[in-house]
Amino acid sequence: MTDILYGRPPLVFDPPGAATQTSPLIPGSTALETLPDGSVEAAMVYAPPGVLERRYTLAQALRALKVGGRLDVMAPKDRGGSRLKKELEAFGLAVGESAKAHHRRCVVVKPETLSGIEAAIAAGSLQPVEGLEAWSQPGVFAWDRIDAGSAQLAAHMPALKGAGADLGCGYGTLATVVLRSGAVTALRLIDLDRRAVEAARRNVEDPRATFEWADVRTLEAAGDLDFIVSNPPFHDGGAEDRRLGQAFIKKAAEMLRKGGTLWLVANRHLPYENELKTAFRRVTPITDGGGYKLFEAVK
Repeated sequence: MTDILYGRPPLVFDPPGAATQTSPLIPGSTALETLPDGSVEAAMVYAPPGVLERRYTLAQALRALKVGGRLDVMAPKDRGGSRLKKELEAFGLAVGESAKAHHRRCVVVKPETLSGIEAAIAAGSLQPVEGLEAWSQPGVFAWDRIDAGSAQLAAHMPALKGAGADLGCGYGTLATVVLRSGAVTALRLIDLDRRAVEAARRNVEDPRATFEWADVRTLEAAGDLDFIVSNPPFHDGGAEDRRLGQAFIKKAAEMLRKGGTLWLVANRHLPYENELKTAFRRVTPITDGGGYKLFEAVK
């Protein structure tokens, strides 16, 4: 038996130091869905905010937990915490609930029988999305639609050539467009979310594509790429963090060769111009409309 941890709960909840990490947002962690039924002694889950994603995570943790095992789950009150008790009760559980540090915390002991587990897992699993013609999964950025920023970038970037990367590839929307160019020799698809990488692997069936589950901010950079495309994230744990996009810009500059090009789209309110002008020799605004701005930056 083993103890598992999902995510990074605040320290006030005393997360277990020796537990096996299972969050898809922490590269190198164990996939929760691969754990055998009843193989887990105890689980602590820092529940994600999305309803389908959260119910899927709770159901997977309960499936893996042994009968009599303890599930300890918490979430911020305004990002799913207020729903935790009701959602756990819907699985047929007796729930103990408390409040701490602007979070709701629920503790349950797994009984012999549960209800609704299979349906929650099916709804939150990797799946083909109707109308999208692509595989995706709840929890992945813009999981069931084409993000407007990515669509704007795809509509304006030229046919690229050489070796490049898609930083924050999601389920592969931009990569599909990039690889329409026969002059592209290689494309690295990189994302922090394991689920996004797995979806992209299904959606982008091209021998020029490779897939990496990694944190862009800590990538080694050889400075040898011809181009990079990116619609960088700007939220961390539900809160806006502009440093994410700024870090993507700096890393892109490190990964590109001299003369290499970054194509970047961002929400209009995000202040990326200074980072672009510092890291690149020439920065050209391409479009500014519909809530987004698009840049071409040459190293």
